[in-house]
Amino acid sequence: MAKRYFIKTFGCQMNVNDSEKMAGLLEGMGYEKAETPEEADVIIVNTCSVRAKPDNKAYSFIGNLKRIKKRKPDTVVAVAGCVPQKEREQILRFSHVDLVFGTFNFMKLPSLLERVKEEGKVVEVLNSKIPEEDRVPLIDSSLENPYVAYVTVQRGCNRFCTYCIVPFTRGRERSVKPELVVEEVKRLAERGVKEVHLLGQNVDFYRYGDTGLAQLLHMVSEVPGIERVRFTTSHPAGFSEEIARAIREIPKVCPYVHLPPQSGSNRILERMNRGYTREEYIEKVKMLKELVPEVALSGDFIVGFPGETEKDFEETLSLVEECVFDQGFVFEYSPRPFTKAATFPDDVPKEVKNRRLTELQELIKRQALEKNRERVGKVEEVLIEGFSPKGTELYGRTPDNKPVAVAGGEELIGKTVKVEIIEASPFFLKGKPIEGTSNGN
Repeated sequence: MAKRYFIKTFGCQMNVNDSEKMAGLLEGMGYEKAETPEEADVIIVNTCSVRAKPDNKAYSFIGNLKRIKKRKPDTVVAVAGCVPQKEREQILRFSHVDLVFGTFNFMKLPSLLERVKEEGKVVEVLNSKIPEEDRVPLIDSSLENPYVAYVTVQRGCNRFCTYCIVPFTRGRERSVKPELVVEEVKRLAERGVKEVHLLGQNVDFYRYGDTGLAQLLHMVSEVPGIERVRFTTSHPAGFSEEIARAIREIPKVCPYVHLPPQSGSNRILERMNRGYTREEYIEKVKMLKELVPEVALSGDFIVGFPGETEKDFEETLSLVEECVFDQGFVFEYSPRPFTKAATFPDDVPKEVKNRRLTELQELIKRQALEKNRERVGKVEEVLIEGFSPKGTELYGRTPDNKPVAVAGGEELIGKTVKVEIIEASPFFLKGKPIEGTSNGN
């Protein structure tokens, strides 16, 4: 009987991609996927430390694995990802954890598991650059979704925003050779993938020799079988007219940009070390919307950053009102170790953070609902990815990343279908397929 693995992933899309790569490595060793950790011979917890919430959830999940280890002592419990990069000693307090490894060396998982068999507890967390960009693209992922795949093209960050731990857990910016990116996309297309997401901590800073993100988008879009190309996450300081023009000019590049402002206050942006002003952000959004009128805009926001006054928060609200977002992800500030902001007094009361979070969420929700209602009665092209979590309707996305629930049978899965939108909510649409319009290519 084949051994089985279970991977629990916390955090960003890059962690999802890393987990899919690890799953691919395990399946290459003959492991099969388990549906629950109780069934697994190897359990991997891929952690995130960008915010306190996923950090705490990961620790809770790791603690709960002790009962499985007690019942099945041969089970290998491994902790990977960003948390080991910053606090491996705290993880080692969990006596039932057998393997600890970080973001720089997950591609060594097979040899690390062999070492666990020979040595018992193994810790390998590297804090300097290794040539992972030459190795990671050659690993075939075990995809959660057979039609949509993530491809990491840039890792690390040189920005050092005062609140952000990424430079300490993912290292400095490094880009993957474009030929390797294209080769990985070709292999995915051969497996039936229709849509690829190019990932980077700051993807618009992608640069390998003379190749920037705009050129990479052209290269990837030429791969036969790929119908859609997305990229995330953009940094406002790096987003350029060249990238916006690539969105407009390349049919396969989706009109969706995730461009996090974080704040609308110049004082707070400077305190965050974001590298742009409120005015520069608004000008880039105007440029983008002029070049790509159909573009959907989303962003991340932090409320309650140290020193944020009511006036600062009002400037964030006014930026949102001026730019108009299709989706927004709002977080209360939480101090992260090693960051400069962790030395600032966390002086915004919790109840004020809660109120500001709710107020900003409600504004973005109203904007999103108004934009979505305009789509009722229109026909959209939806790539059907599978059944919705409830299992009663199909699920897919429009080119500009709007989730759509679609009535229909499983024969539509994996196809791009013309769908009439019949209902709208702030962040979700409902539709019915127009018969005879599916694209099975």
